[in-house]
This record gives sequence, C-alpha cells and structure tokens, in this order.
Amino acid sequence: MVQKYQSPVRVYKHPFELIMAAYERRFPTCPLIPMFVASDTVNEFKSEDGAIHVIERRCKLDIDAPRLLKKIAGVDYVYFVQKNSLNRQDRTLHIEAYNETFSNRVIINEHCCYTGKEIIEYYLKQMEEDGITFVPRWTPPVMYKLENSTSRIARPVSPAINIPDTATKEGLNNKEVLNTSSSPSEPTAGTPDDKLDADYIKRYLGDLTPLQESCLIRLRQWLQETHKGKIPKDEHILRFLRARDFNIDKAREILCQSLTWRKQHQVDYILDTWNPPQVLQDYYAGGWHHHDKDGRPLYVLRLGQMDTKGLVRALGEEALLRYVLSINEEGLRRCEENTKVFGRPISSWTCLVDLEGLNMRHLWRPGVKALLRIIEVVEANYPETLGRLLILRAPRVFPVLWTLVSPFIDDNTRKKFLIYAGNDYQGPGGLLDYIDKEIIPDFLSGECMCDVPEGGLVPKSLYRTAEELENEDLKLWTETIYQSASVFKGAPHEIFIQIVDASSVITWDFDVCKGDIVFNIYHSKRVPQPPKKDSLGTHSITSPGGNNVQLIDKVWQLGRDYSMVESPLICKEGESVQGSHVTRWPGFYILQWKFHSMPACATTNLPRVDDVLASLQVSSHKCKVMYYTEVIGSEDFRGSMTSLESSHSGFSQLSAATTSSSQSHSSSMISRWRFC
Repeated sequence: MVQKYQSPVRVYKHPFELIMAAYERRFPTCPLIPMFVASDTVNEFKSEDGAIHVIERRCKLDIDAPRLLKKIAGVDYVYFVQKNSLNRQDRTLHIEAYNETFSNRVIINEHCCYTGKEIIEYYLKQMEEDGITFVPRWTPPVMYKLENSTSRIARPVSPAINIPDTATKEGLNNKEVLNTSSSPSEPTAGTPDDKLDADYIKRYLGDLTPLQESCLIRLRQWLQETHKGKIPKDEHILRFLRARDFNIDKAREILCQSLTWRKQHQVDYILDTWNPPQVLQDYYAGGWHHHDKDGRPLYVLRLGQMDTKGLVRALGEEALLRYVLSINEEGLRRCEENTKVFGRPISSWTCLVDLEGLNMRHLWRPGVKALLRIIEVVEANYPETLGRLLILRAPRVFPVLWTLVSPFIDDNTRKKFLIYAGNDYQGPGGLLDYIDKEIIPDFLSGECMCDVPEGGLVPKSLYRTAEELENEDLKLWTETIYQSASVFKGAPHEIFIQIVDASSVITWDFDVCKGDIVFNIYHSKRVPQPPKKDSLGTHSITSPGGNNVQLIDKVWQLGRDYSMVESPLICKEGESVQGSHVTRWPGFYILQWKFHSMPACATTNLPRVDDVLASLQVSSHKCKVMYYTEVIGSEDFRGSMTSLESSHSGFSQLSAATTSSSQSHSSSMISRWRFC
C-alpha cells in the first residue's frame, strides 16, 4: 500500500518569477535540510523560446540511522531522482520525485512533512539582502515572435518534452504542484478551495503545521464533494480535527455524525427560530459576560444558585438541552466576533462556574441524568470550544457530583478545568490570572455588575405533569417539515403517494436516527387502505417520538398486486439519504422503511453472546427515521432545491472501507456513497 499525502497549496505574496528564483537556490544543497547533502544534474532541457525548463537531478540523502544498520543494508546514502518542469508561460512548476535506492527490492512509503513554505521564505529574504527584489516576467523573444507571425504553420510555444524516465514501476512516485499568485486576490491555478493563504491562516486559524493544513484541506474538500448540506467553516472543521489529534478518518466520522445531528434538529436555525421559555429567562442563572484576558468570550454560570430540579420539573429535559445548544451556538457567534475585534483567531470560550450554594438538592437523580445527557451532546457536537473552565467556591458535596459527571468528559477537556475551593480563587494563580480585575463579577467581590439572573427556586405552580413534559419534549423536536416514524422487526413503516400524471417526480429526504433499515419503493394500481384505529393487528403501532403504519395488505402478492420500482437500499444508522424517482405510470406509489436484519453467522449454528443479549432488549428490534417527501412536476424537477440530484451520504461507524456504486435507470436516478 502506498501512503498518499496531499501537501497544502499556499499563496505567496510575491510574483511567480521571484518565487522560482528563490526555489532554484535550494540546489545543489540546502542548509535548512541537513540530510540533503548533494545533488547532481542528470538531464536538462530548455525550449527555444525559454518558456520551458526541465531539469532532472540525482539527490543524495544522509539518512539518520545507526551505522551498523547502514552497514547491514549495504548503503551509506539514499538516492532519489527529482524532475522539475518549469513552464514560465503558464507560470507553473511541477515536481516529480521517485526513489532510486532499493527501487528494485522494495516500495518505500514515505510520511512526508513538506516545509517548502519556510524554505522559500528563507531564500526570498536572502535574495532581498542581495538586492534582488524583482524578476521580470517571461515574454517570447523578439525573433521568435517574428518567426511565429510569418509562419503559415503554427508552432507550439511549449513543445513536447521527452526526457528519459529512469523510474521503475516499483519505485515510489510522488508528485507535487507549486502554485503562486502575483497578488493576494489573484486566483491560483487549480481548485480555489485547495489553497490556504498565509495571512488567512494567521488571522483566522492560528499556527498550523503543513501536515495540519493538509488535513484541513483534505477534509474540507471531501465535504464539498460528498456532503449534501451546509458546509461548516474552516474554524469548525479544525475543531473536530484537533479533537482527534488530526487523525482525518476519526475527525471525519465525528464531524459527519454531528452534521447529521444538526440537520435532524435544525440547530443551524435555533438562534433565529427558538425563543427560550420565560421560566428559563427568569431562573436559569447563566449568561455571557465580557471576555477573558485572551479575548475568549466569558460565560458565567451560577450553578449553586440554580434550581435544577425545579427547571427539569417545569420544562423537561429537552427544553434544557435546547437552551444549552442555543448557548453554544451563541458562543460560536461570539468567537467569530472576537476574532474580528482582536485581530487573532479565537475559537473557544471560557466558562466560569460559581458553586456557592451547591447542595444535595442538585444531586437529584433526574437532574443529574439531564446534566449527563447535555454533557454527552455538547462533547459530541462542540469539540474544542471550551478553552478554559474555572470552577469557583467548590463545596464539600462537589466531589460527589464530579465523580458522577467526570467519566463523561473527554480527557482533553478535563485538562482545561481549574477548581478552587473556598476563596482560593482570590489568591495567587486565581481569577486575576485569567480575567481582568475590572470585569470580575460583583458577586465574586469584583467591581463589575454582572447581568446574570440570580436563579432561585422555581415556583411549584410552574411544575408540569409527566404527561405534559413528554408531549412538550416530543413537540420540541418535531417542529420541523420532517415527520418521525418507528420501524419494528416485522412491522415496516409505509406511506403512499397518489400520482395522477405520469412523469411526475417523487423526491425524498430522510435520516436514519436509530438502527439499520431497508428502503423500498413500490407501485400499485390498488388503493392502499390505512389501518383502522381499533385494529388489533400489527398494522398500526404508536410510540413516543414516532408512529408506525403498514399499508401493504398481507394478502397482497408482489408482482400481482404491487411491483417494486427501485432496487432495495440498505441504510445504516446515522446515514442521511436524499433521492428521487421519475414515475412511469399513474397510480399509487408506496415508500417503505423496513427493519434490516443482520445475516446469520454461517460458521456456527450456536447463537453468539451478543445476539442473545440483543434479543433480550426490545429496543434492539426498533429503528427510527425522520423523513420528508415532495411530489413535483417533471418540468420543475431541475429547479427544485430538494430535487437537484439524488444522493446517499453514509456516515456509518460500521463502514470499514470506502466504497461507491451507482445505478441508472430510465425512470430514476440514484447515486450512492458510503464513507468510513
């Protein structure tokens, strides 16, 4: 297997010609690369007009290895061949390199960290010291222009180049394209999204190594090619990469899961469409308060003064969760504002938690359960947003609460916690090290009036019954164009769409929230009969958070009473599926979500332990989907935002390899992608 590495494409604030002159100074040796000890020119070609210059060098590396190992290997140095193809007319430089040492015995997979940017800037500074600040742009020679203008047969300005290629098939072949721009606004050759401007990085992203830049570019490009929704900003993508130590596969997995979650719950619109209940505005003792010394937005939470039990009894778990999500969304917005104000990247905030008043009332089991769920959701969808957590005036009961919640907090997040007991926050290493004196809240003996609700007990008259809370929780997450449905083993969920005009287009968009399902589309001339409410059969099952309806009668036969118009599509948990079907005939089309059973193990007839345990849980035979369907005329199909194309984006944790397949029919278009 060959390890591939895509180096970041940078934009230099210098003309291309000056960059190329600086690049040539790297040879025959480079003091910034001590292991690069020598290079000899093997082949060289220059076109008549001077536009093309191709040079092939044999380079010598002094590898960092024990002398005994070198002796065993029979080599003192490692050699590779590098071919540079400079096109002054197109203003591009192509670099191709392959190994010569061991090329007939082994394929070398290199993990490279390219530092070309620093090296180029080193030589640019050297040229400036030598008085070279400008290199004229290439133009065809005068005689060459005259010959071209009088010739009846056009001659190519850049003739074909044929230099012997000594690379063997076994050798490693690495290619890199160096693109530059003569001005900050001039587009670079290649894909614009494949470049990161040095000033942009410094201004909005902070210090990144070339490898980190590459991970960001690759993940962003992957999202642009595959994700059928809103692409997050570079700062947010970078948070997920940092949360997984720039392991691009792990970062991609959690980012895709988060994007699916945001879409399902319409989190992108929460600040504009949701108003917190008055109970939260009066009794939730938290709010934003200026910023810390690093410019991070500061959120103050007086947890000890907050009646968590009363809030849960009055609002329910979902309302509290939604409010915390709105706080996090506001935090992201404030980070962007502070980045503009302070002129440096600010991607996280500081949270100050005052625990004075914390007691056993705060350890009420449903309240702790709600807190643990909030922590779990925030950790999964807002990684690396907490820059620092200052916990002040921790009482004796705090270790009990910490024991309960700490296992749910990521190790990297826990390292950002600073805990002060009593008045220790007023001493050395305390609050003044992180927050300016003039903005320390008054309730912490500071000088600044803090506009944060004081909390207090929620009146019992505002408490709701369990049934009211359940209905409210359901309403919060179903205020959407999507409908929710439950799918059980042996009881698929089905909806029917009546088509009057042939060539109409049925479009769908659904998310698999839980379990694995099989999606089918059928056509029937018979009218599907919805089940009666008093039916005792399995045709209609209602459950909290969703419903289940079956329309295909058990006496119907496939091929006689109804027919399949699309191949079955297996969808994994967490996947988002969009698609369309151009109808051939009028009649009734049935969309079906069916429980997907895993195939039985073929190697043994004995049940596995996992299977036995799973069979004891009713929830293991339940799936949940959220779906939206639309029917439009074929003439309007291309103009519909929900039906521009059909795609299946898979974000399943179960995928072990990246595969893709597509099917095309005269009546439908389905593109399917699955990613690991």
